[in-house]
Amino acid sequence: MSALKAGDDFPADVSFLYVKPTPETSDVLACGIPTKFDASAEFKDKKAVIVSVPGAFTPTCQNTHITGYLAKLSELKAKGVDVVITIAFNDPFVMAAWGKANGIKDDSILFATDNEAAFSKTLGWTLGARTARYAIVVDHGKVVYAEKEPAGDVGVSGVDAVLAKL
Repeated sequence: MSALKAGDDFPADVSFLYVKPTPETSDVLACGIPTKFDASAEFKDKKAVIVSVPGAFTPTCQNTHITGYLAKLSELKAKGVDVVITIAFNDPFVMAAWGKANGIKDDSILFATDNEAAFSKTLGWTLGARTARYAIVVDHGKVVYAEKEPAGDVGVSGVDAVLAKL
């Protein structure tokens, strides 16, 4: 597979790992059990936004990228987005801790791992071994937007770029 573009079908067999937020796992030190999120199946009947970042807790990812999605989550939902999933190379425990550190206690935004950057590698969208910075919008199984950042900015993968395409 190569990079996705608007009009493509979202590929089959894409899954991520995440720790489902529950009251028992709400503390940042609580681990939980990683669960498979079958993106291909889930996205067939939903509007979804995938936000990929190189790493949890890193300066641009935390201070610029994810904070925009957190701040404008209600705008995304108002435009019909059913699920926002943030993925990175980090393991599901680090991603869960990152979500908790950002106040996420439910499934309003999922923080998941692109395990060994498997999905990102199929797209050719990596930074060495890590996931690259990109955004993909899927509407009922069809890709309607897919852009990888050309540099360290969030001009095409940030929430404002995504909102403009919904």
